[in-house]
Amino acid sequence: MEKPAFLITLDTEGDNLWRNRHGNVTTHNTRFLPRFQALCEKYHFKPTWLTNYEMASDPAYVEFGRDLLVRQQGEIGMHLHAWHSPPEHQLTENDWRHQPYLIEYPEPVLRAKVAFMTELLENNFGVKMRSHRAGRWAFNAAYARALLEHNYWVDCSVTPRVDWRNSPGAPQGQGGTDYRHFPDRAYYIDLNDIARPAQAGLLELPMSVQYRYGALTTQLKQAWNKLRGKKRGPSVNWLRPSGGNLAQMKRVVEQTLAQGNDYVEFMLHSSEFMPDGSPTFKNDADIERLYDDLEQLFSWLQPRTQGMTLSEYATRKRLNEMK
Repeated sequence: MEKPAFLITLDTEGDNLWRNRHGNVTTHNTRFLPRFQALCEKYHFKPTWLTNYEMASDPAYVEFGRDLLVRQQGEIGMHLHAWHSPPEHQLTENDWRHQPYLIEYPEPVLRAKVAFMTELLENNFGVKMRSHRAGRWAFNAAYARALLEHNYWVDCSVTPRVDWRNSPGAPQGQGGTDYRHFPDRAYYIDLNDIARPAQAGLLELPMSVQYRYGALTTQLKQAWNKLRGKKRGPSVNWLRPSGGNLAQMKRVVEQTLAQGNDYVEFMLHSSEFMPDGSPTFKNDADIERLYDDLEQLFSWLQPRTQGMTLSEYATRKRLNEMK
């Protein structure tokens, strides 16, 4: 039997965008990426670097990406932060402060931004873009159609069990996407309803996210919060380091595979490998603790899974469907 796939996805973007509301973007985190790439290669895993505008414009990062592509040790995909990605379109009085979702822009602007980023990445890295994740996890049917227009194979924007509507973008908008009732395993997207599976098309690979307290307890907590008038989303664990959560990540893997999934999907931001590149890992000691957790997680996963890029998983799925 084939082992489940281990999919490593990195939102590859500028330094500490959580606190950047002024537009002065730096990409110093590029210098810290080879260490993580080397760790992946040690365990025969292949990360997918989902790359946004400022990183795709950084010559040092382009050199890093071209090298791993030549050696076939990973994949470059697309990641798009609408407020900073050409062509310019002012949606609010201060897009850097509000960081609006791409799905809040007019559809012609959405399509133009997808087209620009795709061309930039393909020109700089010399390969066809096949994989994608939306900035701030916001996705809809118009976005899916735009990706298909450019022959993307895979999206990984869906975060099952998570409701982003209380995370504001443009003040006039409705917040992010509500994924609470989306599938939690691979499916082809129905362009009339992106929460519904289709027979073919754009493959969705939802993030590995599990309820922290189990489905029944979560439902009871949600009902109680509703009675109290509190708008809290369900408490969840991700396959994502947050500092000292190794046991939780292992539990997410075990729960996901026990449910019959044939992959687990990990994520982190490129800037989280750099001290003070994120709110979570603020100094050298935090980074060393992160790598301690990663070393233990990867060594535990190696005999249980097979490392793949997103495109490699999509290819395996299609081959299996043809048998």
